[in-house]
Amino acid sequence: MRSALLLTAAAASFTLVAAGGQAQAQSVTGTVQVNGTVANRCLFVTDNVVLDLGELSLQTGDVAAIGRLDQAKLTSRTATLNGWCNGVSATMAVEAQPIFNTSFTDTAPTGFERRIDYTATASAAPASGSVSASDTTVTSGGGSASTTGIFASDIVVSFADAATPAGGRLISGSYSGSVAVTLAPAT
Repeated sequence: MRSALLLTAAAASFTLVAAGGQAQAQSVTGTVQVNGTVANRCLFVTDNVVLDLGELSLQTGDVAAIGRLDQAKLTSRTATLNGWCNGVSATMAVEAQPIFNTSFTDTAPTGFERRIDYTATASAAPASGSVSASDTTVTSGGGSASTTGIFASDIVVSFADAATPAGGRLISGSYSGSVAVTLAPAT
């Protein structure tokens, strides 16, 4: 009987050890790695502004100046675009196109003009400090690009150095020109 009791005690002991092992189960962890990308990009929020300069020639003052370009009509004006770039190497460049008389397309007679030149400068405000890029209509092609990096701000386009090629009087008609501001993400 004693051996039966020993066997029963051993079996009970084995059952307790097995049950104790189950109570000490350990946690395990699996991992799901999540990946993605964000492309370098730039975007204009406000990409088109019309700047109506009104009458471009001087109407009063010195008789010799009346009819010539009123430089203040252009150099006192600004236009505001709004945009952003999300890459550290993003750039901004400007290309200014002359303001031409679109009604009179022939060669201007001596003493008269159908073209207005100027310099356009676009300025943005990244956190690292103001950045600007310029171009003049006197030289063909766009100006040099400036690095803006990551930014989201207004882009103020200002005008300077308004002049006609020979200082003559402006021919009557409609005048039109444009300034292209290009935001470029890093490539």
